[in-house]
Amino acid sequence: MGRDGRGGPGFDNDRRGDGRYGDDRRGGFNRPGAPGYIPGGFRDSREDDEIRDYDRIRRDRQEYNVDGRNYYREPGRIIVRDRDNYYIRHDENERFRDLDRRAYRSERRGAETYSYIDRPGGEQIVTVVDDDGRLVRRYRRYRDGRELMIINNGYGARGPRPIYEDVVDLPPPDIRIPRDRYVVDYERADARAVYGALTAPPVTAIDRRYSLDQVRYSPQLRARMPSVDINTITFDSGSFTVTPEQGRQLKNIADAINQAVQANPQEVFLIEGYTDAVGADIDNLSLSDRRAQSVATILTQNFQVPPENLTTQGYGEQYLKVNTQEANRENRRVTVRRITPLLQQQADQGQQGGSPPPPPPR
Repeated sequence: MGRDGRGGPGFDNDRRGDGRYGDDRRGGFNRPGAPGYIPGGFRDSREDDEIRDYDRIRRDRQEYNVDGRNYYREPGRIIVRDRDNYYIRHDENERFRDLDRRAYRSERRGAETYSYIDRPGGEQIVTVVDDDGRLVRRYRRYRDGRELMIINNGYGARGPRPIYEDVVDLPPPDIRIPRDRYVVDYERADARAVYGALTAPPVTAIDRRYSLDQVRYSPQLRARMPSVDINTITFDSGSFTVTPEQGRQLKNIADAINQAVQANPQEVFLIEGYTDAVGADIDNLSLSDRRAQSVATILTQNFQVPPENLTTQGYGEQYLKVNTQEANRENRRVTVRRITPLLQQQADQGQQGGSPPPPPPR
């Protein structure tokens, strides 16, 4: 695996690296005419989606150098090295294709790709990505034509921009709730504690609305929300496979998310993947991202958690649970946190003492 895969905010479209855009405002790696360009950022192929052997993923990885930066394309992922850090973006539609290929379809509209998952009863889940593969928005379309926005990643800055513009520099939050409520130990927690963490308001006031990319790549912003450490799932070295027994233990998490979504269909939960500190940076970041996606897929396949209310991101070894540079199973883990207040910044979610959540699962 890898050491210090610092999961970052996407890809730098500033070709000159000085904070100004070049003449080609498309910029970046995946632009028309650049080596390895693919409309929508990622190939939509059965072969890529069925790869479960990480050695094969590593062998299929291709490296490009564009404007002084190294880019690595592998099945379902693009990784860029910039200023000694690595940043990853994944195919936002991979998880949806895996869930139901017969119900999945996509089409190009200008520089954007619209993907659809059809559901019984006439509902559709629509995902829009730009030409770099960056999620723009995801929404649910009902049979009567109504649309419910779930993720609007186009909020805030638009168009080409340096990666650092998606990092929000905030001080650590002032945490005034008990530690076991701020980071819930899933193995020891009951259903009520899990539900409480996944419906809790931010631990400190949220000053404004943020984009999904800002949430993904700003650790002190994410730290404003409690989390559940799913320590019943730890991965074999070099693997992103969840065993059937580990998958069955996700029931309390799934029940809590399902009940929260039933009360508010716009809820969004971030599944975060991690590795230990052994190996190469790129492998570390890729593995952690795939681990998060594996857990999200099981939550939907086994427990009917709506996939559109989940999003995933890998962070490599950036946040070790056990501070060791040696191989450690506890560090190969996933966590989950509710990020809805960060995305929506609703008045009753911005601080402690807001409207009470619905009752916990029994």
